Amino acid sequence: MENNFLELRNCIEKAQSIVLLSHVNPDGDTLGSNLALNFVIKECFNKKADSVYAGSLPDTYKYLPAYGLFKSAEELEQGKKYDLAIALDVASKDRLVNTLNIFDNAKIKINIDHHKTNIGYGDLNIIDSDAACVGLILYKIFEAWKHKISLDCARCLYTSIMTDTGNFKYENTTPEVFLTAAKLVETGVSPSKEYRACYESKPQNMVQFQSYVISSSKFYNNGKIALAKITNSDMEKFQAKDEFTEGIVEVLRSSKTVEIAGILKETKDGYTKVSLRSKTYDLIPIVSKFNGGGHTFAAGCTIKKPVDIAYNKLLEQIQSELK
Repeated sequence: MENNFLELRNCIEKAQSIVLLSHVNPDGDTLGSNLALNFVIKECFNKKADSVYAGSLPDTYKYLPAYGLFKSAEELEQGKKYDLAIALDVASKDRLVNTLNIFDNAKIKINIDHHKTNIGYGDLNIIDSDAACVGLILYKIFEAWKHKISLDCARCLYTSIMTDTGNFKYENTTPEVFLTAAKLVETGVSPSKEYRACYESKPQNMVQFQSYVISSSKFYNNGKIALAKITNSDMEKFQAKDEFTEGIVEVLRSSKTVEIAGILKETKDGYTKVSLRSKTYDLIPIVSKFNGGGHTFAAGCTIKKPVDIAYNKLLEQIQSELK
C-alpha cells in the first residue's frame, strides 16, 4: 500500500493541473476528504487543485474550511483536460454523474476509496475496504509523506471520520478511528464544535421534513423492516433539499426491533434512490439485485422504476433475505 502512497505523491508532483472529484449527493467523507487533500496539495506541493462536486452541494458542510473552493462542473473551463484527476470516496464511476467526463478525460486517473464493492477503475487505485472512511486513508498517506497536517486540513479529516462513523457509534468505529481522531484533536480540532456545526445546525424546515418522513414510515415482518417513502411532492411541500434526507434512515434503524431500515426517494426523472441500513444483515446481496453497492451495513442503489413500484420490489427483496 505504501508504494501506492509514493506513486500518488509522484503523480501530484508531475501534474500541472489537478482536479479532485466527489460523488453525487456528497456527504461528509467525500467533501471532507476532497478539501483535506486540496489543503495538502497546496501546503506540501505548492500547487492549486480544483475541488469539484457532482450533482448538488449541501449546505450542511458549509462550516468546513475552504468550503467555498468547491465548484460545479459547469464552473470549470469548458473542455479542459486535467493532467491528474483524483476521485475520493467514489465507489463506482457512475457516482461521478455530471463530472464523469472530467475524470475519464484526465491523463492520469486515481481512485481513493474504502467501499468493498469498488472494482478499481483508476490507473492507480488506493482502496482499503477495512478503513472506516477515506479520511483515514488520507491520514495514513499524509503520515507516510511525513507532512505536518494543518488545523484546516485536520478539521476536514475529522468531519470525514465523524460522519462516516455516525459520530463514532457505527460498527466501523475501530481503535484506529479513535487514535486518528485523537491525533486530529491534538492538532486543535474541537469535537464539540465540529459536532454542533454538523448535527445541530439544521434549518427548521429540515427538522419538520424529517419528522414528517419518520412519522409516515411503515414497519413489516414484526417490526424487523422499516421503510420510508419520499415523493417529489413531499420535497416541494417542505421546500426540502436533497441533503434533508440525511440521518433519517439511521433513526428508523434505531428502533429496537428493526434489522433493516430503508428510505426510498423519488428522483426528478421518475426513478427511485434507495438508502439502506442494517444492524446485522449484509445489505450487499440486496442492493446488488438493483446494481447498487456500498458497505455491509450501509448500502444503496437506484431502482429505475417509479417509487411505488420500487417500494414493493425492494420490500420483496428484503423479505426474501430475512427468511
